[in-house]
Amino acid sequence: KAMITRRLKPDSIETERIVTVLDETIAKLELSSLIPCIIDSLDKFADMLGPEITNNLIEHQKLSKEMERLLSSSEEDDTMRAEEQQGCLCLLEQHLKCSVRNVLRLLLANPLLCQALKYKVWERESPAEEFIKAFGEFRNFMLERLLTSPMEEKEKIRFMEDMSLQIKKNAEVITALRAELAAAIRTQEEEIHKKDNVIEDLKTSIQHLTKDCQAGIQHIKQEAEKQQEEDLQASQSRCARLQQDVQQLGAQLNALVVEHRVPELALRKRKCRMEMEIVNWIQKYDADMEEKQAEYEKVHAAYTEEKNQLSLLMEKRAVLLQEYSQIEEERRIQEEKKEQALKELNTLTLAATRIQAFWRGYLIRSLYKSKIKKKKKGKGKGK
Repeated sequence: KAMITRRLKPDSIETERIVTVLDETIAKLELSSLIPCIIDSLDKFADMLGPEITNNLIEHQKLSKEMERLLSSSEEDDTMRAEEQQGCLCLLEQHLKCSVRNVLRLLLANPLLCQALKYKVWERESPAEEFIKAFGEFRNFMLERLLTSPMEEKEKIRFMEDMSLQIKKNAEVITALRAELAAAIRTQEEEIHKKDNVIEDLKTSIQHLTKDCQAGIQHIKQEAEKQQEEDLQASQSRCARLQQDVQQLGAQLNALVVEHRVPELALRKRKCRMEMEIVNWIQKYDADMEEKQAEYEKVHAAYTEEKNQLSLLMEKRAVLLQEYSQIEEERRIQEEKKEQALKELNTLTLAATRIQAFWRGYLIRSLYKSKIKKKKKGKGKGK
């Protein structure tokens, strides 16, 4: 495909009209492709279509069957009646076209019916589907051509020429790379052949080594058998000597047992006394531990009670601390308010003092000015 289809709005009335005609044609094609399926299930769609459309469809069905009959008979009859049948076919074709136009006009007059039929009738014949798809591609192609300016067309042509030139260059590069690949494959095959020769030589040397190893193993086995016989004789003599030593040591053991039996009895008695003492000490320890456990439980109960009391006191203390902090905060706020009020009072007092001083000064100046005016008037009269 040349370029990616751009989804742009038509920029002229002519383009919009052309696209509208093409879209209406596609809609008519879709409806006309559904007509055979509707006719096959006419009983199912009769209530939906209404009597007028149903009658037109029945008439269209009759014309279609007549057309099929004439076409089938034209293949069997001789050439004498071919011209007559051709004339009948032309006339029947005109009637069939008129019938299709009437059905489409009635269907397109009811858009809701068209939409319902598209939802209910899913199957189309494959040639009709392909034709509708091809016509849709033609519509997109025409829209793209109508929306493409002459400059863009030239740019497209230039782009395609550049692409073809690039494809040629790529083909040349691919050819060169294929030649290099074939040379590399030949070189690799030669190396593989050399490696096969080396492998054959190694296999031969391995076979020789295997034979030598088998001979060495046989020789080692013979020497090992001789050594085993010598070791067996030496071990038998050593076992005899060890058996004599065992008998001597057994006699010595019996003598030592008889000799140490009396001290053993004394040690056993001492052991029994020690065990009795240990049992007594354990019983005494258990009694002491029971007393300590009882005392510990009492102390623990008292500790638990004191701990509970302490937790209650801590809770009360936390509440009191919170109240105390609130009281302190209130006191601090009150102190701040008092200080603020005192500052404001001092400011007001200072302002009042200054105002009073200014007012007294103003009064004194007024009195002084009035006296000066009177003196000036008195002097004027004296003159």
